[in-house]
Amino acid sequence: MKLSGSCQCGAVEFEVESKTPYPYMRCYCSICRKVGGSAGFAINLMADSGSLKVQGAESKANYNAVIEGETSSAERHFCKSCGSHLWVWDPRWPGLIHPHAGAVDSPLPTPPEIVHIMLEFKPDWIEVPEGPGHIHFQRYPDMSIEDWHKSKELIET
Repeated sequence: MKLSGSCQCGAVEFEVESKTPYPYMRCYCSICRKVGGSAGFAINLMADSGSLKVQGAESKANYNAVIEGETSSAERHFCKSCGSHLWVWDPRWPGLIHPHAGAVDSPLPTPPEIVHIMLEFKPDWIEVPEGPGHIHFQRYPDMSIEDWHKSKELIET
């Protein structure tokens, strides 16, 4: 599925191909919450980094978070003009790119369940939904984005 996205001010637009377009995983870590300015979580999708096309790349910058005193190799790309976070790319997995679902303008499919991760880092004021259709992890989940899509027979070809 082709995903088209942009920042809020329109200075940066992008397209990328994804076989895993369901926005099912919500991350509550401090990096996702704070760099995205969200009320609790960020949702990353997975796509083929070789398919990435960017317009307005000169308006883009990236941030490497510091985790437990070490600079992460993961590049969090954002618009220098409006601050919208666009995607994460990590040289440890160069074939993958993780667009933020909030930056994607294409209609995304509704996931059959929501996986809440990094709950150990969630502030107390954030309420996480419970019950059927909500799976919880204190840190990382048991499955990768690709494995989750495969387990639900949702991987696109």
